[in-house]
Amino acid sequence: MFAEIISGAMISGSLIIAIGAQNLFVLKQGLLKNHIFFVSAICFICDFILMTIGVLGIGTFISNNPLITNILAILGALFLIWYGIGAFKSAIQGTSSLQVDSQDPQNKRLLNVIFSTLAVTLLNPHVYLDTVVIVGGIAGTLTNQQKLAFLIGAICVSFIWFFGIGYGARLFTPLFKQKRMWVILDGLVGLVMFYIAYRLVAFVV
Repeated sequence: MFAEIISGAMISGSLIIAIGAQNLFVLKQGLLKNHIFFVSAICFICDFILMTIGVLGIGTFISNNPLITNILAILGALFLIWYGIGAFKSAIQGTSSLQVDSQDPQNKRLLNVIFSTLAVTLLNPHVYLDTVVIVGGIAGTLTNQQKLAFLIGAICVSFIWFFGIGYGARLFTPLFKQKRMWVILDGLVGLVMFYIAYRLVAFVV
C-alpha cells in the first residue's frame, strides 16, 4: 500500500510540476492575491475528479476515441491563443504591475476568476492527457486496493502543489512590485500558451 502511495505521488508530481498554462495561471493569481483559495481549490478538485475517472478505467476509452481528443485539442488551442494574446497585451501595457500594488486584494470578480480557472484547466487537453490517460493507464495494472492507494498519493501531491504555489507566490510579491518582472512573467505566459496551442494544432493536423 505504501509503495503505491509513493508511486502515485511521484508520477502525479512529475506531471503537475512541469511548467504549463495552469501552473502559470495559479502563480499569477497568487501574486495578485486574487481569490487564490478558490483558484487552488478548483484546480485541485478538477485534478481529483479527472484522476479518479482515469483510475476507474475511463482514460483508455478517451485515448482511443480520436474525435473526442481532436475536439479537445481544437478548443484548447483556441482558448490558449486567446489567453496568450491577453498575456502579451498585459506585458506591453504593464497592467499587472498596477494590480499587484492595489490595496484591494479582491481586484477581480470571483465569478470571473472561477470561470477563468475552469477554462485554463478544462480547456487544456494536456490536463486530460496527464490525469486521465497517463495516471489512469498506469493505475490500470494495479488491483482495486492498490489503485486506491495510488490515487491517494496522486491527489495528495496535487493538493500540496496547487495550494503551495497559490499561497507561496505571495513570498515573491516584493520582487514582482517591479514592472519589469511582470513584463517577463506575462511574456513567459504568452509564449507558453502559444507553444502549447501550436502543439495542439500539430496534433490535430
